[in-house]
Amino acid sequence: MKPKTMRDLLPFVEMPSRYLGSEVNIIKKDAGKVKLNFALAFPDLYEIGTSHFGIQILYTLLNRHRDIWAQRVFAPAMDMERRMRDSGAPLSALESGAPLKEFDILGFSLLYELNYTNMLGMLDLAGIPFYSAQRDGSFPMLIAGGPCMCDPEPVADFFDAVLIGDGEKAALEMADAWLLWKAGAGADKNRLLDMWSKIDGVYIPSFYTPVYDQNGFQTLLPADGSRKPPRVSRAVVPDLDAAPFPLSPIVPFGRPVHDRLRLEVMRGCCRGCRFCQAGMIYRPVRERSVGRLLDFSAKSLDATGYDELSLLSLSTGDFSRLTPLMEGLMRRHEKERVAVSLPSLRADALTPGLMELIKRVRKTGFTIAPEAGTQRMRDVINKNISEDEIVSTVRHAFSLGWQVIKLYFMVGLPGETDADVKGIADLARSLWRLKEVKSRGGRIHVSVAAFVPKPHTPFQWASQAGLEESREKIEWLKRHIRMPGTRVKWQNPQLSLLEGLWARGDRRLSKLLETAFEKGCRFDGWSDHFQFDLWMEAISETGIDADFFTQRQRDTGEPLPWDFIGGMPDKAFLKAEWARSLAGEKTPDCRGGECGGCGVCDFDAVKIREASQKTLSEDPLKPHGKTEPSGFRDGIFQTLAAVYSKTGKAKYFGHLEMAHIFLRALRRSGIPVRHSQGFHPKPKVSFEDSLPIHIESLDERFYIETSLKTRPEDVAAGLNETLPEGLEILDCFPVPGKKSAPAPGAHHYRVRLKTGEFRQRDLDAFLKADEWMVLKKNKKGKEKKIDLKKMARRVEMVSKKELKMTVALEGGQRPRPPVFLKEIFSLDDDDILAATIVKTGRE
Repeated sequence: MKPKTMRDLLPFVEMPSRYLGSEVNIIKKDAGKVKLNFALAFPDLYEIGTSHFGIQILYTLLNRHRDIWAQRVFAPAMDMERRMRDSGAPLSALESGAPLKEFDILGFSLLYELNYTNMLGMLDLAGIPFYSAQRDGSFPMLIAGGPCMCDPEPVADFFDAVLIGDGEKAALEMADAWLLWKAGAGADKNRLLDMWSKIDGVYIPSFYTPVYDQNGFQTLLPADGSRKPPRVSRAVVPDLDAAPFPLSPIVPFGRPVHDRLRLEVMRGCCRGCRFCQAGMIYRPVRERSVGRLLDFSAKSLDATGYDELSLLSLSTGDFSRLTPLMEGLMRRHEKERVAVSLPSLRADALTPGLMELIKRVRKTGFTIAPEAGTQRMRDVINKNISEDEIVSTVRHAFSLGWQVIKLYFMVGLPGETDADVKGIADLARSLWRLKEVKSRGGRIHVSVAAFVPKPHTPFQWASQAGLEESREKIEWLKRHIRMPGTRVKWQNPQLSLLEGLWARGDRRLSKLLETAFEKGCRFDGWSDHFQFDLWMEAISETGIDADFFTQRQRDTGEPLPWDFIGGMPDKAFLKAEWARSLAGEKTPDCRGGECGGCGVCDFDAVKIREASQKTLSEDPLKPHGKTEPSGFRDGIFQTLAAVYSKTGKAKYFGHLEMAHIFLRALRRSGIPVRHSQGFHPKPKVSFEDSLPIHIESLDERFYIETSLKTRPEDVAAGLNETLPEGLEILDCFPVPGKKSAPAPGAHHYRVRLKTGEFRQRDLDAFLKADEWMVLKKNKKGKEKKIDLKKMARRVEMVSKKELKMTVALEGGQRPRPPVFLKEIFSLDDDDILAATIVKTGRE
């Protein structure tokens, strides 16, 4: 029997839209006309990976090349993985459905160390050997990139090449080198690796052999004795204004973790927080110009239909032209009801004026990261903000109507005392008291995690707090931050311990990863999947001394596994910062004073680049044009009913997904929609019924409150141009008043079985019965008895595989066909899930 594909398994898994590959703005090409098939892999769930901005950049960049087709693949959820293993279906790319094994290059984005087991899981499901030494030319070339690769050694044995630093230029150069290599026969894999090794930012692990001295410290030597010791310089995009930008990013289905347009305003940070790896490895600061950002926002909002955009960077408050940018965004998009969020702000950057700009559409997220509870500790970590600045910012936020303030702290920082831990509770309590000034409903959400030392930071030599110590500190904080309206979230210290192991490990950990995977470790960053006991078993069986990599304070003179990487802050600079932290001395931001001497800039191509200092009037700030007609505010509008079909791939959309899909399609189409008033304005769009997942329909309806000038035929045409596959507007017409309640009457269905059969005796028993009582749970989980006989107007067998039925609304209840199939015909769940169920019409 031919193995099933992932698409064959969609009826049987939760959230099948994760695997459809039919989103708005995806790129499809003729597989027979491209020369290089490149898979962009993310080792976590679809809703996590589709939020990664780097994937969007590479997807856009590579697909611009006519000879390259870049496709996406994400880690399947555990239910899909089980189905794949049972059926033999291989892991496949979303766009084409082609198995990963057939691709030429497979590039993994590694953002989080606890995704490493998912990476092996994806390779295993694809039928690709784990280790590079086990793969010949018949398998894809494996590349790794992302921030975890600032220490690639723990996973170096698995990859043919590692891209360190910014991927825009290097990834395209690697693709071009592959095309050149392939054109020249493409038989010698080492020849390609040699070509790649000459590209800035590319490291070839197989060219070097790890050796260990008597203390257990790893260094790398040339594998054949002919090459120099490794020295790989981080790839850097010097000018962001000249870098590619994804103007038409893919709009994910479901609810991704970042469900908004992401606008990267700058890259890098010079604040110098000593714990922050990103602040070190992405230096120097490079800003985009206000004019280009406004242009990007307009084009990307048009292409996506988002109603919120997020200004992305490590520290958005440090963007030198933030106020002019915010003014421009508000002027252009306020009437379109586009909200702006700033996810990464320092307390000293969020001024009252900036808050006023943010709240003009709606109050978006508000997060402050003091990191430490006392000024002494903030000086140690070089977090150059004062408690007065934190308090002042939160006071302003509450006074302007913000309801939730999120705070982030760490425990276990170098030099931390009990007084510093107590300071976290004291600061949270002080901020909680502020909410009583003007906001009785104000809430404080406190997040706490154990500190993890990371490579290329001044704290790379620090010891990591032990498991019990971290637990005790977090538990103490949970007990002492118990004010009404305050919530404490924390990361499991066991996760932090493993993160620290992989963050500063070396090649000896590759066998540990394989062993943990074989024991069943997957999705280690998810609390409901994390299995610390299995990790401890794997550590014991492989003989890894975890304390050697985590709890041991390192000597600044010892070799580090990542020493061969250049283009990062100099080791001498990091040592000096480590010493200053021990002395409690602060280091100023080099953007506002003298150069700090970190060694990253060459002051020619690589240097701090701030946005142009144009005046506001010089930037293109006219309103974008897709505005809510002013008549709406006077109560002048019409209600249109849109009749649509939901077939094929669209049957895998849940009701909330459908709502988001239509709302964004309306925005992309430029159809004006009336909004509610108040704190969080909502578009006036309502759905008549919530059709469940797996059921198709030829007669669904939703209602739009829109301008009197909007023509129904324009709504239908505009939506059909932008809706994803399987959704089609069949008709659109005016209706009186507002509509939202489920339609009365009966619905007609047609059911065709793929497996299993209908039995006439089962139907006869149902038809002869006076009642057919079953238990049905409501949305709150409460059970209620319903009589299927009262609701079934007609049930007719066309054949052993086909059924027609009509279901009426009775007492507010209208069971879906699966209930009847289960209760009358006793069909297996898989038989029901595999069936084609179509709502054909209504009475």
